[in-house]
Order: sequence, then C-alpha cells, then structure tokens
Amino acid sequence: MEKENASATENPLGSAPVDSLLVKFAVPSIIAMLVGALYNIVDQIFIGNYVGELGNAATNIAFPLSTLCTSTSLFFGIGGAAAFNLSMGAGKKDAAPRFVGNAFSTAFLVGICISVVTELFLENLIFLFGASEKILPFAFEYTRVTAVGFPFLIISVTGGHLIRADGKPLVAMLCNLSGAIVNTALDALFVIGFGWGMKGAALATVIGQVLSASIAVFHLARFRTVKLSVSDFVPNLRCVARIMNLGMSQGFNQIAMMLVQIVTNNTLKHYGALSVYGVEIPIAVVGISMKLSQLYFSVCIGLSHALQPIASFNYGARNYARTRDAFTKARNAGTVFSICAFLVFFIFPSEIISLFGKGSSPLYTEFAVKYIRIYMFCTFLNNVQPLTSTFFSAIGKPKIGLFLALTRQILFLLPLIIVLPALFGLEGLLFAGCVADALAFVVSVVFAARERCLRPSVS
Repeated sequence: MEKENASATENPLGSAPVDSLLVKFAVPSIIAMLVGALYNIVDQIFIGNYVGELGNAATNIAFPLSTLCTSTSLFFGIGGAAAFNLSMGAGKKDAAPRFVGNAFSTAFLVGICISVVTELFLENLIFLFGASEKILPFAFEYTRVTAVGFPFLIISVTGGHLIRADGKPLVAMLCNLSGAIVNTALDALFVIGFGWGMKGAALATVIGQVLSASIAVFHLARFRTVKLSVSDFVPNLRCVARIMNLGMSQGFNQIAMMLVQIVTNNTLKHYGALSVYGVEIPIAVVGISMKLSQLYFSVCIGLSHALQPIASFNYGARNYARTRDAFTKARNAGTVFSICAFLVFFIFPSEIISLFGKGSSPLYTEFAVKYIRIYMFCTFLNNVQPLTSTFFSAIGKPKIGLFLALTRQILFLLPLIIVLPALFGLEGLLFAGCVADALAFVVSVVFAARERCLRPSVS
C-alpha cells in the first residue's frame, strides 16, 4: 500500500491540485474537440453558402460514415488511454506501452477497412443513409473523396487521446488545430477560388486530416512517460480486447449515434415528403443541427476526456476522495456551460442557421428555428450523460459505462424517432430529442448516486 501511495504522489495525476489538472487537460482537449467539430462546421458553412441547400443535405447523408470513424477513434483512443493510465496508476509500467502501440496500430488497420468498404459500396450506402434522387450526386461526390481520408482521421484522433494520456494535452490539441486551420484555408481556396464545390470541400478536409495524422505519428514516436518499441505496435488479441473493453462506452455511443442518424434521415425522407417542407429542407436542417450539437458536445466530451486520466490514475491508486472530487468539479463545469449553450440555441436560432446559407424558401428558416428550439431544448442537461459514462469506463467499469453511453441513443432516442413521427408526423420527430435527453439525464444521475467511490466518506 505504501508503494502504491508513493507511486501516486510521484505522478502529478495523483498529487497536483484537481482544479489545475482539470484545466490543464480540459482546455487543450476541448479546443481539440472543437477544432475537430470545425472540420464539419467549416465544410457546412462553405457548402451552404456556395453550393446550396442540397449540398448541406448531402453532408448530412455522408455524416454517418464520419461518425463511424469517430467511433473507431474512441474505441481505441479512449480505451488505449484508459488502459495505459490504469496500468501506470497501479504501477504496472511494463504492460502500459503495449496498450499505446496496440491502440494506434489497430485503429489504423480498421480505418483502412472502413475506407475500402466505403469506396466499394458507396452508392448503396448513400441510399441506405436516406439520400433522395436530388441529393444523391452531391453526396456521392463529397463522400468519394472524404473516404480516402478515413484512416488519417482515425489515427489523428486516436493518437491525440494517447498523447494526452502521456501528459501532453497541448500536443494533442496541436494535432487537430493544425489540420483544421489548413482545412479552413483550403476550403476558401477550393470552394470559392477554384469553384470546385463539394469535391473541393472534401479535398480540403482530407488534406487537413493527413497533416493532423502526421503530427500524431511524429509525437507518438517520442512518447515521454514510457519508451515504445516496434513490438508494442504488433496487434495482440488480449491487449486489443482490453482496450476495446475500456473504450466501448464511448465507441458504442458513437455507433448508436450513427444508427440514429441513419434512421433519422430515412424518417425525414418519408415524413418530410408528406409535409409542406418536402424532403430536402428537413434533411439539410437536421444536418446543420447535428453539427451544432457536435460543437456543443465537444466541450462536454472534452471535459470527460480531461476527467479520464485523473479518474483512472487515482482510482487505480485507490485514492477515492480525489476521484470523487475530480468527477464533481468536471460535472459542475459542464453544467454551467450547458446552461449557457441552451440559452444561445433557444434565443438565436435564426441567426445561427443563417450562417449556413439562406435556403431555398422561407420554409427552410421556419423549420430550422422550430427544430433547434424543440429538439435541442434539454441541452442544459446533456453534459451529465457523456461525463458519467466516460467516468465509469475510466475507473474500469466499462459495462456500466457502455449502458449509460447507450441510454440516450438506443434505449430512448431511437424508439422515439420511430414511434413519435408515426403518431404525430414530422412534428413528432422534433420532440424525440428533448425527451430522450431528459430520460438519459435521470438514469445517469441514479447510477452516479449509487457509485461507492462518488459518495462522501463518513469520518
């Protein structure tokens, strides 16, 4: 026990003030996540203003594939980081490097597989994702190019998590920031300057992802906490299983989001055709709203990523009071931000939607304002569920983390997306999001209240 305590005090994760640690890890992580979200936001703004409503709809049709890549990144990035930090906190320094190497190499291999499958079955996938005949050519042109960058997207995000676990959050932020800056500059050049439209926006995205991935590889080769060898990167089934087990709450949450996106698009296609809005307006608006949600969740997930190494290390070192303190402070910070985000979405929906183009008719803005205000009404509660699910995975309880990660998407939102529109038409879809958010919040609070290490100790 004395050896464990000594190990904890030697590492800043076990001795530095929790507030400063959260700031140190949260700020770069949030910026990295925001920058990652800006890849999609920037593309959407340029496409919406210079291609039009159908271009916006096309990026929504392509979005499930980006979500699948994010899922892969979190499976191996969060899982690898958690396995690494748990091993370091428990003093098992010999095993720790294998988790880093296996997470990185396996993520890259999966990324190649996703890219190849997408290119081979692209047209079928686009129809499966809900494209109409008008949207199809735009979605096809955009996705054909972005699929090339999937392996680079995955290793840049995965590498960022592993570098953050090594105690270098600023470097992790640099990985995404550099790529996003290049993407923005090239979007302006390719879309406006060269007039390449969807293809130009996609090409700018891929080039930015390649740059981010290159930076991640460069810094992984210079890992600080432990020394990595070539053998650490050879996939080992036991290591990969452990990594995926710890990363499955966040990974499966993204897969659930992908399924929800696909079902939502097809629901919009069916019920939109029966409404005054038609098919393309709802699909375009929902695509923009998803990007806005991604921007908001970047902060919430960034906080959960900051909590992960602190919680993993101190739980591994059996310092439960410090683990509880980190969770409470991360939750409080997320709550303040969530309330601010709710006020912005509720008060300024028309101003926000106008950034992405004016649309083909007044019905576009009408539906957008209604959708943002109703579907995203419970934004002020949304930070608790991702934070709590990540926390349970971070302390080595991935089954609870997985269940909590899936509550909103699978247990609540997916059934509501199917049932409510069947009862109330397109209007029913608008209420599915806020109801699912509220229910997921309640379940997360219940599980957090029952967790022993989160209860105040009785003296």
